[in-house]
Amino acid sequence: MKITRASSYALHALAHMAQQKPDKEGKYSVLPSHKIAEARGVPERFLLKVLKPLVTTGILDSIKGPSGGYKLKKAPKEITVLEIIEAVDGPIRPQGSSNDSGNSTAINSRLDKLSKDTAELMRAHMRKVTLAEIAGKK
Repeated sequence: MKITRASSYALHALAHMAQQKPDKEGKYSVLPSHKIAEARGVPERFLLKVLKPLVTTGILDSIKGPSGGYKLKKAPKEITVLEIIEAVDGPIRPQGSSNDSGNSTAINSRLDKLSKDTAELMRAHMRKVTLAEIAGKK
């Protein structure tokens, strides 16, 4: 599996947010997108496009206004890598067989099953890895 640039930017941005010190109640502070982009060396325009689906799926809160920005909606240990990647890129799906010539449907069927099983194994593994682990905050 190759992690897309969008997912990579999302993981870096969220890791940066998770590395900030929470307040006494365990809440994370609001960070402006330009500060996140600057800290991670990410183009802000592209970062904003990546953050939008993270807000839509409930991983982030978006706060409007002069003191606005983004903040984690949940604790980093409650956010999985699978949630992040699928929020940005959509569901991880198996890649179909590359031979559509119809010459060997039995082989195509076995390859499709292998691809499906592999995709599910990746999803299961990414479901176990949390943002806290990615951010180095076990």
